[in-house]
Amino acid sequence: MGILSIQSHVVYGHAGNSAAVFPLQRLGHEVWAVNTVSFSNHTGYGDWTGRVFDTALADELVDGLGIRGVLPRVEAVLSGYMGDAGTGGAVMNAVKRVRAENSEAVYCCDPVMGDVGRGFYVKAGIPEMFKNTIIPVADIVTPNQFELEAITGIDASSVENVKKAVAELHRIGPKVVLVTSFKEKCDAGASHIGMLVSDGAEMYRIKTPELPFSEIIAGSGDVTAALFLSHYLTAVLHGTGGVKQALERVTASIYGIMDATYKAGGRELLIVEAQEELINPGRMFEARRM
Repeated sequence: MGILSIQSHVVYGHAGNSAAVFPLQRLGHEVWAVNTVSFSNHTGYGDWTGRVFDTALADELVDGLGIRGVLPRVEAVLSGYMGDAGTGGAVMNAVKRVRAENSEAVYCCDPVMGDVGRGFYVKAGIPEMFKNTIIPVADIVTPNQFELEAITGIDASSVENVKKAVAELHRIGPKVVLVTSFKEKCDAGASHIGMLVSDGAEMYRIKTPELPFSEIIAGSGDVTAALFLSHYLTAVLHGTGGVKQALERVTASIYGIMDATYKAGGRELLIVEAQEELINPGRMFEARRM
């Protein structure tokens, strides 16, 4: 399966394409990565070197793929962090071109904007761009709980409200909604965290132990979006299951990688060292219908 991934890139550690590409390759996909920035490390360290690329570069690289005849082989487009509106425009251009060559291609958007406790960490206008321009054309969207609330304007701290917020996202456009890092308000002090997925007909929730990291681990959302896209393509499009199975597979793998990272006391995801978790997760979790 060919996947076009348009995201940021770091030389050291795992975030953006540096977090998404290897897991997709390990699962057997051919991945064509278009990097929108190249930094020495993720910005959570407080300092970094490198630069943001001119957004015209993304268009030029997709042009080159078109010349090589690659675009008809793209089965999915994956996008993540967008530094400015220009990046969003480049992603939309790429999706349009891919769909012109392959009408069955799937677009998975990870609407990276912020997180609970951190608030927004993107430029003004990016949330509106996601809601009004990008998400309406996506097939799959993978917000965390904070981003779900930001897009829909609905407080998603209860099961009843998260259902309303997910329904609103479906109304905007995406067929499939994956909500990551979900906690009910009543579970604020609980030692578990969850994800939920909806395909518009059914919704499933899954829980795992919440690992007590002392620092924010960058890239976990990037890996989650990539893995879910892979398992969705396999389970749903290839007739081997549904969104429930895709949710269970991605949860098992990301938990295994996070657990290995926590036990090692590291600040960067051990994607390479714990790569067996991508293929044969050590612990499975059951998704329950909501």
